[in-house]
Amino acid sequence: MSLYKMRNFVCLMILVAIPVWFGGLCSEAKAQSTDLVAADAKIQTIGEKFEFTEGPAADDAGNLYFTDIPANKIYKLDQAGELSVFLEPSNHCNGLMYNHAGKLYACEMDGRLIAIDLKTKEVTALADKYEGNRFNAPNDLVIDSTGGVYFTDPQFRAPMPLPQKELAVYYRDQEGKVSRVVTGLKSPNGVILSPDEKTLHVIPSMQKEMMSYPVEGPGKLGTGKVFCTLAQPEGKDNTGGDGLTIDTNGNLYITSGTGVQVFDSAGKALTTLKFPQQPANCTFAGPGNKTLYVTARTGVYALPTQATGHVFKGGAK
Repeated sequence: MSLYKMRNFVCLMILVAIPVWFGGLCSEAKAQSTDLVAADAKIQTIGEKFEFTEGPAADDAGNLYFTDIPANKIYKLDQAGELSVFLEPSNHCNGLMYNHAGKLYACEMDGRLIAIDLKTKEVTALADKYEGNRFNAPNDLVIDSTGGVYFTDPQFRAPMPLPQKELAVYYRDQEGKVSRVVTGLKSPNGVILSPDEKTLHVIPSMQKEMMSYPVEGPGKLGTGKVFCTLAQPEGKDNTGGDGLTIDTNGNLYITSGTGVQVFDSAGKALTTLKFPQQPANCTFAGPGNKTLYVTARTGVYALPTQATGHVFKGGAK
């Protein structure tokens, strides 16, 4: 995960605070005009009193879930804009993704990949060890069409010495077998598939080169290559990304020290979306899947888009 402070929110003009979301003020600010975001789109502040937000994910009913890692909670924002604590303690859950079978998959930074039943809140461990040792601190995940899960395991919040000597990406197949599929990156953090699931994108936090790998089969990857290179914050030279999401055209939205950097499917930089705080993760949700929700330090923000977010439909037993 990246540092807590961020400045430069360029092209944002704070407008009137309007109490429309939940239990607090929802301020609005102008967003950048691009083909992805309309000229009159405004960033809405969902809330700014959290500790460190992460892992936004939506279910089929339109509810949004996100984590507050230090507070040890998962929050739920329902369609009516009501905010509630969904799960506490969360064992410091980070990345989330809904599996379309009633389960919210989560990366517990306390060492496990889990599934949470949305009705009962029952927690089931999907993977807690590799080669006899616990994971370092699972961070982010993506579910493929077979129900398998790719998840990252860097060092953030991990015990020392590291239980797993490698900072890696793992794959847990539908039957529960876990394999290590990517090594050699500096703190692999965000992870996502392309809409056709032929490419796995991995976002390291401590290198500016973002990686992609051809998917040759569930959990079987070819040789990786640099997909794009992130623009760097002023005064820094080799900072990476954090979380990310993807739209139906394959454009990647990567959270970074300069904002949400957007790249097309070929790795060409399109724009950088600025938010009031440095973003940590993002996802599409809302009507038509056309709102970009961003978790950013102590805040959560929403930006209406012209782009449509891709929905991964991988189910699970």
